Amino acid sequence: MRARALPALGLLVLGGCSSSGTPEAAAADANAPITFATTPLGDDPTAENPIDAFASLVEAETGREVEIVDVPDYTAVVEALRNHHVDIGFMSGFPSALAVNTGEVDSLVAWPGDDSPVSTCLVLDDSPLQSLEDVTPETVVAFADPASSSGYFMPVAMLHDAGLEKDADYQALFSGGHDMSFTALKEGQADVACTSTIFPTMAGSGDPMFPFEKGETRSIGESASMPVAVTVLSDQELADDKRELLLEALPNVFTEENAEQLGAMMEAMQGTEPILEPDAEIFQPFVDIAAIADVDISDLSGS
Repeated sequence: MRARALPALGLLVLGGCSSSGTPEAAAADANAPITFATTPLGDDPTAENPIDAFASLVEAETGREVEIVDVPDYTAVVEALRNHHVDIGFMSGFPSALAVNTGEVDSLVAWPGDDSPVSTCLVLDDSPLQSLEDVTPETVVAFADPASSSGYFMPVAMLHDAGLEKDADYQALFSGGHDMSFTALKEGQADVACTSTIFPTMAGSGDPMFPFEKGETRSIGESASMPVAVTVLSDQELADDKRELLLEALPNVFTEENAEQLGAMMEAMQGTEPILEPDAEIFQPFVDIAAIADVDISDLSGS
């Protein structure tokens, strides 16, 4: 039976409570399960998490059992990998860049972003703001949270490119989530809500994540595309046999044939071709963008 839903604290003892908890033991065990740490996927938390389908497909491709470890956030995934408690993790571009730049986590497979904008900055339709040029130091811009790719990093870079710097040319409000940014916009607590381009497509659907009808909001700016959409990260001490199995299996898992089963995971790939064991340089654009947001992820250590 597949194991899953282990509490985050369980990561601290996961390696010690298994007979194959060390890399040496795992390498010696041809039947050792593949352990996979995961967080909620995608910008739409109402979407069904397709992790079980992913695990089943990986099991079919590799012949190995997949054990799922549910963790609350990206930091927990990185720590689990760095401490050799899990084999792989699935993350979007910015936290992947953070992980790789610790020097203690590998990128096993990466999918580049396509040319589509990642983020959009919305205003109410009757707002006096017609473009980013109308933003003033009194303008309140709502962001989802400081760790969000589409709800913070990418829109901050977009505003920077337009000559607008946080806390100088506009006031930043961290709402705590995309839906809370929309609430702030709707209730007049924010003049602008910067978010994923996914959400405006929900207008008029009655989805509580985007509480607007069509025509009630409009965009005053869109961000660039992401250099890397998503990455499968791995423990640097991943057993060679598992590494070979996964490098062969993962491109076969993420195919159009499995798109419906994989749902948000497949959508996150943005239709691009995977890069096996990419160089760290592919993540440098994220480091540059993070620096704009006053977050230096180029030399993070274990602290």
